[in-house]
Amino acid sequence: MAKSLGRHIVAEFYECDKDILDDVDKIEELMKKASIESGATLVTSTFHRFLPHGVSGAVIVSESHFAIHTWPEYGYASVDIYTCGDHVDPWKGFEFLKKAFNSQRAQTVEHLRGVYEEIGIDENSPHKVEA
Repeated sequence: MAKSLGRHIVAEFYECDKDILDDVDKIEELMKKASIESGATLVTSTFHRFLPHGVSGAVIVSESHFAIHTWPEYGYASVDIYTCGDHVDPWKGFEFLKKAFNSQRAQTVEHLRGVYEEIGIDENSPHKVEA
């Protein structure tokens, strides 16, 4: 199993609740909750609502970030969940958001970031994540 500094989930959420995806305050609340569900430590956040619709934003956590852009008119949201450290589980954040958005289907790709072997880090070093 490869060890890495971080895990990056790129998620596509389809057939979501359009009203939720267009509510900047709700999206910020849900993204913060997703980061906490993952076990991450919240640092700050910034979100913006576009006109006529759509929301973009990011939650910065000690372990990296959670970012989103929504297209409410299509019931679609794209989300990046990037976490570092061995105590955070990005999949818990993904599952939380899938349910919170009422997403009928989703696709994901997970990338290991900073693979120890590629960097030349001793696998016994701290801050490892096992895939």
